[in-house]
Amino acid sequence: MRRKRRTIGLQQITGIILALIGVVFFCYPTAAARSGKVFLDERFTSLDGWQPLFFPKIEAHTAYELTSINGVPALQVVSNNSASALVLNRPFNVYDFPVLAWRWRVSNVFKKGDSSRKDGDDYPIRLYVMFQYDPDKASFGQSVKYGMAKLLYGKYPPHSSLNYIWANKQQKAAFIPNPYTSQAMMLPVDQGREKVGRWVEHRVDIVRDYRAAFGEAPPAMASIAVMGDSDNTGESATAYINYIKIYAREQNNDNSRSERDR
Repeated sequence: MRRKRRTIGLQQITGIILALIGVVFFCYPTAAARSGKVFLDERFTSLDGWQPLFFPKIEAHTAYELTSINGVPALQVVSNNSASALVLNRPFNVYDFPVLAWRWRVSNVFKKGDSSRKDGDDYPIRLYVMFQYDPDKASFGQSVKYGMAKLLYGKYPPHSSLNYIWANKQQKAAFIPNPYTSQAMMLPVDQGREKVGRWVEHRVDIVRDYRAAFGEAPPAMASIAVMGDSDNTGESATAYINYIKIYAREQNNDNSRSERDR
């Protein structure tokens, strides 16, 4: 008998942020980050800068392991009726480092996967960009809402998130509201089976995507997480990420975009 389906929404994403709070302010940037041009250049030769995040009541966890493909290091993400995340343990300023680039591949997509439905909200791979709530810039209604959440959890939940996903089927919309919360927007940068088994590279501008998705400027500080989940559909998949980079826009070359725009 399958266990009760999860609800990944504001409360679960809160858990990701709470897991980070204890370490992010004590982590020092790499030499590349101190150069002012690159915040992260992750090639997955180690997971020292990352930590697992497990969701309440989800007993089966997605496995994240270091591997190599034809001698190239990669992060292997294996989900089997499971859900968990791998979280970078330090935040970054999206206005200083708005460009996110990565290379990934998947073994398959989910037959029951559907971005518009709670019971289909599974993806073989996705990248979360989670934006921190800023009480100094909140409306009265937001202050009340987030203040109550802080009383309950001890910390503010995230303001919002962008989810770059490998969608299970073709999507017409460039931005899809998450079925659990309107504060999470899904961006189907890859769709369906066409590129399954192939490496695919993307380069996006986080600030531009946020403005397009939410119609306003994003909060300054954000965190990033990798996730493969299949507990709603009960299916399984293996995905790989070769690298993740977060860096500043190149001077006089402000054309960062996803492969979906090429």
